[in-house]
Amino acid sequence: MSGNAPESGELPTPAGPPSAGNPRYASIDAFVSYASHDAPVANSIVETLEKQGLRCWIAPRNVPPGSHYADHIMSAISRAKVLVLVLSDSALGSKHVGKEVERASSKGRPIIALRTDAAPLTPAFEYFLGESQWIDAAAGGLAAVSATLVEAVRSHADAAPATGTIAAPSAAGRSDAPQLGRRVISAAAAVVAVLLGFLVVDNIWLSKRAVGERHVAASTPAAAPAAPAISEKSIAVLPFTDMSEKKDQEFFADGMTEEIINLLASVPDLHVSARTSSFSFKGKSSTIPEIAHALGVAHVLEGSVRKSGSQLRVTAQLVRADNGYHLWSQTYDRDLRDVFKVQDDIANAVVQALRITLMGGPLARQQGGTQNLAAYMLYLRARSVMTQNSKATLAAGREDLEQAIKLDPNFGLAWVWLASTYTIEADAGYLTPQQGYERGRKLAQRALQLSPELAEACGLLSYVERTLDWDWPASERDARRALALGPRDPEVLAWGGLLSMTLGHWDEADRRFRLALEVDPLNPYRHANVGMGLYGAGRFAEAESSFRKTLELAPDFAWGRLVLAKALLAQGKAEAALAVLQRERDDEERLELLPSALHAVGRKAEADAALQELIARFGGSSAYWVAANYAQRGDYDRALHWLDRAYETRDTSLVEIVGETLFKNLADEPRFKAFLRKMNLPE
Repeated sequence: MSGNAPESGELPTPAGPPSAGNPRYASIDAFVSYASHDAPVANSIVETLEKQGLRCWIAPRNVPPGSHYADHIMSAISRAKVLVLVLSDSALGSKHVGKEVERASSKGRPIIALRTDAAPLTPAFEYFLGESQWIDAAAGGLAAVSATLVEAVRSHADAAPATGTIAAPSAAGRSDAPQLGRRVISAAAAVVAVLLGFLVVDNIWLSKRAVGERHVAASTPAAAPAAPAISEKSIAVLPFTDMSEKKDQEFFADGMTEEIINLLASVPDLHVSARTSSFSFKGKSSTIPEIAHALGVAHVLEGSVRKSGSQLRVTAQLVRADNGYHLWSQTYDRDLRDVFKVQDDIANAVVQALRITLMGGPLARQQGGTQNLAAYMLYLRARSVMTQNSKATLAAGREDLEQAIKLDPNFGLAWVWLASTYTIEADAGYLTPQQGYERGRKLAQRALQLSPELAEACGLLSYVERTLDWDWPASERDARRALALGPRDPEVLAWGGLLSMTLGHWDEADRRFRLALEVDPLNPYRHANVGMGLYGAGRFAEAESSFRKTLELAPDFAWGRLVLAKALLAQGKAEAALAVLQRERDDEERLELLPSALHAVGRKAEADAALQELIARFGGSSAYWVAANYAQRGDYDRALHWLDRAYETRDTSLVEIVGETLFKNLADEPRFKAFLRKMNLPE
């Protein structure tokens, strides 16, 4: 939106015809109501009407940034001359569309129902739309009925008196407590209004049904309503804002957020966005609908922390993402003498309230925490940087975690994440397998000694048993234990998915990776895992898309360009694969696939030279990749020779051999099948 509302709270009258660039009007001809799925149709309606000089109001375009959706929507409906409803299956299942229609009906506003499909009306919609004007766009689309729509809106606009200005809530003179009070009252009023609406419908909708059926009868047979794409039982907890004068309570705010996420994650059947994804919006100006869309949730919890002397005030509010309605809010005042007890008390109170509001069910507490403030701050910082998976960020994360453990040797989660830094660095080739995986194993075992029910520690042990030991039964045993302890923990799901991928269980790997992605959609690891599973299953174009998303989120992601180049090469896009590899700064990562890419584009001499350089410089640590390059060019004997060397040196890349397209030329070779049997892998 352009411009700001005047201090009076009135929105300016445009100096010419309405346009999308000047969307706030002193008078509204049409309020356009729609479900998010129908946004393209709704925007086309606005464009059509505004080209004819009619003034339209549509969310989110006409809602000033940072303001209450509900306040503006209700005000705009009251002042509009007609409500244009995009009536579809999605709209019939949308609570916010139902409230807008109810509001328009209660204010005596005429409603034009533009039907886009033949979904049957619910009783509530039959009641409120009984006297509406209907336009059927299901067959020919909007273009076929645009003239009829313009004429219908204009007739109501010409007949209605001027509605005056749209009142914008004043930003002046607000204090936290009065504003919170207004929000609580608004939420309560909304609940009462919905209940009253349902009571009215229950008692008198039968008298209106005959009217509604005359309109429905003209439609084609009804289709069953589609299931909503986003579960109602889903939530993201945004990092609480430090509102203290000295801005010195960020650690408490972040800890509060993490504690609430951990508690909510234990509520059965509640989908909770993971910390990594929620914290990616910290300090950004994204709107609630944008955040909810990115994270795939229906609700967002936001809050603030304010310290004054030894007193602490924490405010939390639950927002319905698609319409901005505040479902619940509360303020907690505490004496800040025991910071962790205050944090724990408030987090539990918030979660109990949310549990009642959203679903119900028991809570369980996470193990492995700390009561040392400095250690906790270091742990939070380490987790934040480690998702970028670069040499520098992994080193920084390890340093922070080591310091956290020095401050609190019993901090189980810090031990687990320190273990992860070692295994991740081994994955990237920054450490040898013995340096990385063995060290990670010992640290994970230490975490389990401190917190025997720590899911992340069990999952990491499973990963080491799979990657270093090639002990599939032991890895599966610990993976199942980890999943039982943390069935929705994204790290645990990812480790389980990697084991499934190693064994060629592609459907199971994909299911686990996608569950982890649902919980943690902005973590680059989650997209990389999904891509790896898709690549192994032969779905190369989809894998390419996932790998590109990984690099978009983390441009320096270790091995990110290598796997993207593999996906491109598998699709026959050899030139594109070569271009990606040439942008890789790590010599070993680049050389591992460069011979195959050069060979695929016909540059044989350069391919031979690159392969010899790979052998000379990294043959001891990359025997698997030497074998893969020989297999890709059809040199079976050398490929099998280097596979045997990879086996002898315990090359950890061998856990990815099942489904590796670079070895497809060896698929029918008896010696290759015998090699897979030697590793107890499926042929």
